[in-house]
Amino acid sequence: MKISTFILLLFTVTFSINSQNKEVKITTEKLTDNIYILKGQGGNIGLFVGEDAVFMIDDQFAPLTPKILNAIKKITTKPVKYLVNSHWHGDHTGGNENMQKEGAIIVAHDNVRKRMNTDSEVRGRVKKASPKEALPVITFSKDLMLHINNDDILVSHVHNAHTDGDAIIYFTANNVVHMGDTYFQGKFPYIDLNSGGNVNGVIAAAEKVILLADNNTKIIPGHGNLSNREELISYKNMLVDLREKIQLEIDNGKTLEEVKANNEITKNYNSFSGWINEEKIRVAIYSSLVKK
Repeated sequence: MKISTFILLLFTVTFSINSQNKEVKITTEKLTDNIYILKGQGGNIGLFVGEDAVFMIDDQFAPLTPKILNAIKKITTKPVKYLVNSHWHGDHTGGNENMQKEGAIIVAHDNVRKRMNTDSEVRGRVKKASPKEALPVITFSKDLMLHINNDDILVSHVHNAHTDGDAIIYFTANNVVHMGDTYFQGKFPYIDLNSGGNVNGVIAAAEKVILLADNNTKIIPGHGNLSNREELISYKNMLVDLREKIQLEIDNGKTLEEVKANNEITKNYNSFSGWINEEKIRVAIYSSLVKK
């Protein structure tokens, strides 16, 4: 490649990235007197503001941190004291190092720290280990309770769902649940098989929140709009139905390629198609069920 061509390509890529970051707007939605959703580029951020502390769930990508902090400052002048990562993916943990420098104490499941601390494969690409400053400093194996701002917050691990380090965060007094990427509102989920994800775990995560929730519970998905118990039940039922259909195909000796090509399996759920389309969800569920 000629030097001039390389420079032009580099400029184009850099310009595209910078333009994308400039175009991203952080929007805020108030759910209760103390809890907000912040949306931008990446996973939905949860924010809990009160007398004791500012508690945050996920932080999107590093270049967005200044915009996210500006949005938070419009809600409160207090700094973020606690930051929980719902899992390890970069669109939820990319701002960790920046937030740590702002004084946030980062909390996550054991496997989040392990995966962030090693080179890992995500969607066919190798993601380098995160710097020490980005790693969670408090980790847990099962459940964790935090008592902040007159609420008892359950941070609960769900096994092998979206990944092997997912946490659901339940604000018991405020009746709000943040499900991270165990729930993609209105869409097929991304099941990260390389990170220990499995369709059975995604279904189990939904069942857990359905038991915790009532008709007034506000449910924050990892991606999508604010949801509720009724929508989550429909999401769970869709996944259970697809799991049963694909398990039947496996029992009948069908190969991955045959299931991948069989549009009949998912034809009733084309409205859930998005970044993860019908073919991709068939492959993910099949791979989950045959994985030992």
